Amino acid sequence: MRRQSMRFITSQFLHIFSLTFFTVITSSLSQSNQFCDAGTEFPSSKLLVKGGTVVNAHHQQIADVYVEDGVIVAVNPNIRVGDDVTVIDALGKYVMPGGIDPHTHLEFDVGFTATVDDFFSGQAAALAGGTTMHIDFVIPLNGSLIAGFEDYEKKAKKSCMDYGFHMVITKWDETVSREMELMVKEKGINSFKFFMAYKGILMINDELLLEGFKKCKSLGALAMVHAENGDAVYEGQEKMIELGITGPEGHALSRPPVVEGEATSRAIRLADFVNTPLYVVHVMSIDAMEEIAKARKSGQKVIGEPIASGLALDESWLWHPDFEIAAKYVMSPPIRKRGHDRALQAALSTGVLQLVGTDHCAFNSTQKARGIDDFRKIPNGVNGIEERMHLVWDIMVESGQITPSDYVRLTSTECARIFNIYPKKGAILPGSDADIIILNPNSSFEISAKSHHSRLDTNVYEGRRGKGKIEVTIAGGRVVWENDKLKVSPGTGRYIQMPPFSYLFDGLDKKDAIYLNSLQAPVKRAKTSS
Repeated sequence: MRRQSMRFITSQFLHIFSLTFFTVITSSLSQSNQFCDAGTEFPSSKLLVKGGTVVNAHHQQIADVYVEDGVIVAVNPNIRVGDDVTVIDALGKYVMPGGIDPHTHLEFDVGFTATVDDFFSGQAAALAGGTTMHIDFVIPLNGSLIAGFEDYEKKAKKSCMDYGFHMVITKWDETVSREMELMVKEKGINSFKFFMAYKGILMINDELLLEGFKKCKSLGALAMVHAENGDAVYEGQEKMIELGITGPEGHALSRPPVVEGEATSRAIRLADFVNTPLYVVHVMSIDAMEEIAKARKSGQKVIGEPIASGLALDESWLWHPDFEIAAKYVMSPPIRKRGHDRALQAALSTGVLQLVGTDHCAFNSTQKARGIDDFRKIPNGVNGIEERMHLVWDIMVESGQITPSDYVRLTSTECARIFNIYPKKGAILPGSDADIIILNPNSSFEISAKSHHSRLDTNVYEGRRGKGKIEVTIAGGRVVWENDKLKVSPGTGRYIQMPPFSYLFDGLDKKDAIYLNSLQAPVKRAKTSS
């Protein structure tokens, strides 16, 4: 299996592509969807990014980056090129791999409504913010993984940047088990998510969790969990309603950090029991973070993913007297009290947590108003796909908590490694995809719903200013963001298959062997007659 995985990576890594695209310019036609009909601009397939500080996860140097047909060809000082090459000046700026967002929900149907950002608007927003690939979650249709995958294939036809898929598991039987194998071996999915919350909708029990973990291990696929105790959350919600607390603050009060910590601990212990790697999505609390820290210290392979909102915000907004403002901050697990944000930042800077996602799940103010008399009916989700790269730079690099190389690791490289697409993605190296951003550390940014590129009419980071602006985004060798203008069109994105057996699976067989040798069983006993 490992050899098959490496052959897949090699073939993908050497794949060179060229895509024609049209220009879509920003306009003020609507308050938040800033796209109009495409034009007919055909750029050079050859690019030279000149004179910048090229930053990878473990090294930085002043160099030029030469690109042909969507692939990085050379990274060297003073590269000379012909007149047919488009030259971009990066002097005094950082040249880094485009961001990879491991956690998004585009065109996500929650039954009574769907997120406002589809695979075009959400990706366009991502590109404006320096993210050049994302991994979205496929929801099964009536429990069928195949039907869910085909549904998301259709949704993603309008994509304007590269994307991959995780798969959600909502039930367990032999059909699901077979379909998981199909997803891994034929569809390029190497991760499966299990919800420990949302009782009666997506939540699964421990029996299913164990079966799923065992199947993930056998396939070389990464098990992911939304870690909240769904039974405790349900009890907490009932309690808040009985107390007459029906507003957005009831959401946070009904699912305190302890229920996130308990579920994280339980998932970690069950993963250890099966001996399979575990990925904990949207780590929002000190309680969950400490469980991950303890497991990693013991040698267990656990990945912790905080998200932009958990690093940048606190729960005080949920107590805002204006329902519309308070409701836009409702997500699960909830944004926590002040102090949790700084603890998560510190965990990122020390390696306890490994990468940053967003859980971008955009519902507008009209959709959120569904729960004006009952917080349980407010659709859960906040934005972040466009803001993540700027926020992480300002919060973590500008404050001195991490270096530019750490920034690359947390926003791009580690995600590529975890999901087994490095160095095709997540690096500025010869042979890597030309997904590149140019960040000016001396420029400032300001976040607003009036200027963002999501279709969302609100923004949870409204009015936030910071240092470090992404001035150019190059995706697949195409300049898609420059001079505050987007140049994208539907259908130019690619589905990136992600092979199984990432580095997280190295050494598991040895640990299994040690376990078996340690059992000192079965014991041979003489049979006695009565």
